[in-house]
Amino acid sequence: MRRRPPMSLEDAALAVVRRLREHGHEALWAGGCVRDMLLGVEPADIDVATDAPPDTIVELFRRTRKVGVQFGVVLVGQGRHWIETATFRTDLDYRDGRRPEQVVFTTAEEDTKRRDFTINGLFYDPLERKVIDYVNGQADLDAKIIRAIGNPEERFAEDHLRMLRAVRFACRLGFTIDAATAEAITRHADRIQRISAERVREELEKMLAHPSRAEAVNWLARLGLLVYLPLGCTWPDGRLARACQILTALPKDADLILALAALLADTPATQAARMARNLRCSNQQTGDLSWLLTRCSQLDQVADMRPATFKKLAVHPRFSDLLALHQAVGTADGRPLEANRAARRRLAGIPQDQLAPPPLVTGEDLIALGLQPGPDFSRILDAMYDAQLDGEFADRPTALIHLREEVGGQ
Repeated sequence: MRRRPPMSLEDAALAVVRRLREHGHEALWAGGCVRDMLLGVEPADIDVATDAPPDTIVELFRRTRKVGVQFGVVLVGQGRHWIETATFRTDLDYRDGRRPEQVVFTTAEEDTKRRDFTINGLFYDPLERKVIDYVNGQADLDAKIIRAIGNPEERFAEDHLRMLRAVRFACRLGFTIDAATAEAITRHADRIQRISAERVREELEKMLAHPSRAEAVNWLARLGLLVYLPLGCTWPDGRLARACQILTALPKDADLILALAALLADTPATQAARMARNLRCSNQQTGDLSWLLTRCSQLDQVADMRPATFKKLAVHPRFSDLLALHQAVGTADGRPLEANRAARRRLAGIPQDQLAPPPLVTGEDLIALGLQPGPDFSRILDAMYDAQLDGEFADRPTALIHLREEVGGQ
């Protein structure tokens, strides 16, 4: 018996719409998925909007999760997919610059008015195969414009993060920002400080971990948002221009930390680490950022670097990012890239098992020679491992001879 192929995302979302319609309710695909489909991009998810209240949605479907019933949102399970299904609503009384204090269930047209940008305010009827547009979103898609729905002042007062989202959409899609929308962002840019650092970091990551990262930083600066980010630093024109040149020279798939290292290439590592903590980056991310900034200039001396020093750099999980950062900085500065090429050649010439081989000398060997555990242990073991990485010995008998010479010479 042949297995049926798993239900596609589109079929899952279509099944939700069809069942709601069968029971007399209006149901449409909504938001970003409609935008993506019109742009020829496969949507990552498909949301359904309906006039059915949450309790009715729960009654109509066998598998549901109540993730935001107070806002009219229910997840509906179809096959392996969970389709966010929300009741048409109007949001009232935003008091924290993020979420409404109260919602009122309403019509599709009124629901559109609470959304952020016209390109995200579109509905699609998958049964009739037609777009429903109450906000001229299709025209803005065609004109490549990011425009707030209704009064931009009100949209940004409702959720301050929308100001950053405007930049992200403009850069990712290659659009421009409508003049009135941009002016409202500039007037209220300082409100970004009221948003939690975690939400800002998530939005910033979506910008910086994308090939349009330099354009995003330029937009942030142009709109007056950059100085209010939790990074907590000012950006003289020359420094910002250089940072954007470095960002442009990064690999397209650079992640948040590599992009931050490029953005902060002229910032001392200790200060950059503090900025990363302000953004609520993890300890691992903060440490990686500091490591990249500290080690970047060291690659300029790769030709004179002893084997042990180079191998210790090369085994770091971020070494490929270090090479990318070093190359991007050199490219931005118009410097020869010979040191970077030399580092890559040197790495290619080292067998993988010789980058970080198991130590041939251990603490037990020191004890066998009569040494007592103490501060000298680490120093001696480090010196022996460096000698091993330098190629002074490659087997245990020779290593023990070197150890006796090291201990005897003290």
